[in-house]
Amino acid sequence: MSTQVVSHLGDLKEGIKQALASSPKKRKFEQSVEMVVVLRDVDVKKPEDRINTVVVLPYAPPKKLAKVAVIASGDLALKAKEAGADIVIDKDELNKIANDKKALRKLAKKYDFFLASTDLMPLVGRILGKYLGPRGKMPQPVPPNAPVNVLIDRAKKSIRIRIKDQPQIACRIGTESQPVEQLVENANAVLSEILKKFSASNIGKIYFKLAMGKPVKIAREGGKK
Repeated sequence: MSTQVVSHLGDLKEGIKQALASSPKKRKFEQSVEMVVVLRDVDVKKPEDRINTVVVLPYAPPKKLAKVAVIASGDLALKAKEAGADIVIDKDELNKIANDKKALRKLAKKYDFFLASTDLMPLVGRILGKYLGPRGKMPQPVPPNAPVNVLIDRAKKSIRIRIKDQPQIACRIGTESQPVEQLVENANAVLSEILKKFSASNIGKIYFKLAMGKPVKIAREGGKK
C-alpha cells in the first residue's frame, strides 16, 4: 500500500480498533466491519472513473460474507450443491421464473456472485442479464470439467468493490469476531486494489465502522484526519 494513502498499517489498525470499540452495546448478531473510501477528483459519470471489481480477502470471516448462486444442471449442479453453493438453479427452474420480474429482481439482489455453466450462459443472459448487468453481477462461466468447488470457495472469500452514483466505495472487510490484524490485512487488500485504478491523490477519506456503529475516520499521512 502506498505510504501516500496512510502513513503506515498502524493507522488502519487504530481506525479499526476504534470502530470496534464504538459500539459498546452487545448485539444479538455478529456485526460486519465496513470500510468506506471516499474519492476525490473522480467523475462518476465517466466510465473510466468507475470501478467494479472483485477482491479476494486474505482472511475470510468465519461466517462467509458473500452468497453464491450457481446456475447449472446435471453433474455440475450436484457438485455445486456438495461444494456449498447457497442456491443451485437448473435450466427448468430458471425458465419457470423467466417472466416473474419480482422473483428475478429478488434473485439478483440476494446473491453476491453468480456462476453459470457455459452451455446455459446464453439463457442466463436473456433471462437475467438486465437484472444482473446493472449490478455488475453477470455470472462467471464454468466449463464442464472446471473445479466448481474451488470457484465457489473463492467467491465466498471475496467482496465486490464498486463505484455507483457517488465517488466512494463501501464494502465489508470482515466481522467483529475476527482478530484486528486480519481485518487490517483485508483493508489493505481493498486499498491495494483501488490503487490499481486510481492514484493515491484520489483517496480523500477512509472510514471504518461496524454495521450498527459510528464511522471512524483514520489518520492520513502526516497525522491528519
